[in-house]
Amino acid sequence: MADSTLRKKGGEKKEGIWETVKTIFWALLIAGVFRTLFFQPFWIPSGSMKDTLLIGDFLFVNKMAYGYSAVSCPFSLCPISERIMGRDPERGDVVVFRHPTRNVDFIKRVIGLPGDTIQMRGGKLWLNGEEVQTDPAGDFVEIKEQQGPQGLVPRCSNDPVAEGGECVKPRSTETLPNGVSHDVLNIVDGWVADDTPTFTVPEGQYFFMGDNRDNSEDSRFPQEVGGLGFVPAKYLIGRADRIMFSSAGRSLLYFWTWRPDRFFKAVE
Repeated sequence: MADSTLRKKGGEKKEGIWETVKTIFWALLIAGVFRTLFFQPFWIPSGSMKDTLLIGDFLFVNKMAYGYSAVSCPFSLCPISERIMGRDPERGDVVVFRHPTRNVDFIKRVIGLPGDTIQMRGGKLWLNGEEVQTDPAGDFVEIKEQQGPQGLVPRCSNDPVAEGGECVKPRSTETLPNGVSHDVLNIVDGWVADDTPTFTVPEGQYFFMGDNRDNSEDSRFPQEVGGLGFVPAKYLIGRADRIMFSSAGRSLLYFWTWRPDRFFKAVE
């Protein structure tokens, strides 16, 4: 009788473990399918998109926006050579994409579409031979301190600034030819990418720039010198539509560094 009871309990224990394993398996499978087809979480790691996106912003990337390619799956495992169900991004979209040579994810704004010519002159953006409209929009002010898990310290137009002081960057509103407006920041005049040659975007590729123009490694820097260069459509992952959560601290546990005013904020 005792042996029978022990066997019964042992069988129930094994069955319970097996049910747990199956539950975990299906949960991971569903999460993987959801992440692959619909939305991918993304943390903002750097200040290249300030003040549109701040270090510590958390968002879900809309993967349905541009269709699917190999980079749509974790570890680029999707057996897709180019794109399926592909749709073209619009000028001004904020996009997460895979860096063509580094195999890491970047987030920048679409500035140039296939066939466009792009040039920076004196820190001003020129598209297809015409200067893009910009209007002064005051200053972007933040505290000069370590930001995010990497402890990055912002650059300031009023440097040198002591830790804890006000870090200032002049801000302008840039309006693209299709009417999309967004803020851009300037840190220093005469920066290395304030004056560039004229770039012509190849067919099927895109030209990306960060909104924090003097603190962004983007398409102004060719891949031949270790930069981003043009980005083929097959590397697009999805569109950033809305910030879900935001924290200015080194850890999510530092609740006093949360930014409630940025929760559920639309990305413009």
